[in-house]
Amino acid sequence: MREDPAIENNPATTEHGWRHRLEVIIFGTSTTAGRNFDITLLFLILSSVTAVIIDSVPSLHVEYEMILWRCEIFFTGIFTVEYITRVWCTQQRRAYVFSFWGVIDLLAILPTYIAIFVPEAAPLVVVRLLRVVRVFRILRLMTLFTELNEILSALKNTGRSIFVFLIMVMLVVIVFACIMYVIEGPNSGFESIPKSVYWAVVTITTVGYGDLVPQTPAGRFVASFGMLVGYSIIAVPTAIITRELWERINQRQEAPLRLLWNCPVCAKEGHSVDAQFCRHCGAALDIPRDIREQARNT
Repeated sequence: MREDPAIENNPATTEHGWRHRLEVIIFGTSTTAGRNFDITLLFLILSSVTAVIIDSVPSLHVEYEMILWRCEIFFTGIFTVEYITRVWCTQQRRAYVFSFWGVIDLLAILPTYIAIFVPEAAPLVVVRLLRVVRVFRILRLMTLFTELNEILSALKNTGRSIFVFLIMVMLVVIVFACIMYVIEGPNSGFESIPKSVYWAVVTITTVGYGDLVPQTPAGRFVASFGMLVGYSIIAVPTAIITRELWERINQRQEAPLRLLWNCPVCAKEGHSVDAQFCRHCGAALDIPRDIREQARNT
């Protein structure tokens, strides 16, 4: 049935249709146009970041200053049009503008305009390198976006544990710093507690710049003990995050191996394909062999 020509020619209806099409292309990857858009955007982001990196080399900056600046204007113009289009076509404008990706998109173009209108703020142009963060958005083109979300979720779930751990590390650092300040003193370079804190951080993290070292036997003993403590400390956050990721990986791998088969006693479901007994009440399941094979194949 043909729609009313008045509705087809209605500017409001036409604008809404264009906004919807652009939103599907820009914010989604389910269409060929959406995938092509993200691939093009990925190429532009990497090209702009490469130009910024090249521009940071003094010899190349002097020789190709105008070319690099024109490239920057070109990339900024494209990203500006893209940002405005995103704000225009999305149905959740406020949510996008104040979201993490919305702020990153804005910071990707803002420094160039600041450098144009306020030349004294030219050093802020280096913030353009935040464009590389936008590459993570393009990961949805591949199967890597799920893994990215899992890592971010693991970091979020372990945030409280990591925060408590950091507090403990700060206390250890301050204790070591105060001890070294008392033992070594200004004669060995430990002129203040803040400077001793710097030494403690460098030592406990096993970085060891060597610009500030203990001179007395007692100080060297404390420093050696601090290094051993540092090795133990480094393993803690790694273990916390690794455990969380491991549990998530196991859950993801085990999920397809469960099938909908009710226990004849407690009527609970969600048992493993190879389960012989109910994991809730222990009753025999008696799952037919064809049901098990069908679940394995799926």
